[in-house]
Amino acid sequence: MTAPTTFRIGGDLEVRRLGFGAMRLRPGDDEEAHAAHIAVARRAVELGVTLIDTAHLYGWGANEDLLAEALHPYPDDLVIATKVGIRHTATGEGWRHAGEPADLRVQVDEALRRLRLDRIELLQLHRLDPAVPIPDQLGALRDLRDEGKVGRIGLSEVTTAQLAEAQAVVDIASVQNRYNLLDRDYEPVLKACEAAGIAFLPWRPAAAGQSGAMAEIAAVAKEADATPTQVVLAWLLAHSPVIVPIPGTTSIAHLEENVGAGAVHLTQEQYERLDRVAATETP
Repeated sequence: MTAPTTFRIGGDLEVRRLGFGAMRLRPGDDEEAHAAHIAVARRAVELGVTLIDTAHLYGWGANEDLLAEALHPYPDDLVIATKVGIRHTATGEGWRHAGEPADLRVQVDEALRRLRLDRIELLQLHRLDPAVPIPDQLGALRDLRDEGKVGRIGLSEVTTAQLAEAQAVVDIASVQNRYNLLDRDYEPVLKACEAAGIAFLPWRPAAAGQSGAMAEIAAVAKEADATPTQVVLAWLLAHSPVIVPIPGTTSIAHLEENVGAGAVHLTQEQYERLDRVAATETP
């Protein structure tokens, strides 16, 4: 099976289909660790990654700061996608929803400053705020898009009903939900994205690859001369043309392994065997 190598987010923003999730990268007091995380971000770009996913939540801005330190000025073809809609708290779970229009506007300005950008090409709402009507939240992001601060708008962790309600307010370019070979609860959302041409960015996309002892995954990996992680990422690429995986790591070796999944070509028979894994095995 030969899967497309690129996808046009929003119909016009072309990225390679294997992106990089930067969540685990952090600046810090340890100079060696800091330099290592900078090196991972730079190596991702060297390997041809053109989509890097970050968020305000990841270190409360520290992740965005690190990416700017590592990569600015950005290559022309590099898309830094970030997320807003969550604020830090000193109590409870450590965070709260923050979907009020005025707050979203401030968060976008903060992200632009940290990332050293004039425009965020893909801005995703990290979580819908249950206390704020969806039209108000998406309307605020639509206004920011119309002002030129945002290029395209995405969502994260949404249902098909929430996606439909958001689409009634503004064009949705991407959805970022948890999804992998063994965790397909959001299959209906993926199908809705396929129907609308919306990019589907699964987080934890390689989780099943950590279960290398699972017989079928291990067998296909051996046949394909690949690692279990590469095989489950290749399955995602073959499963739907709108899937844009964003595996993350703090290791250059693991980064290279992940990006190498793009060169793994599954046969139809191998794809079908993997496709049956979730129904026959548990992690």
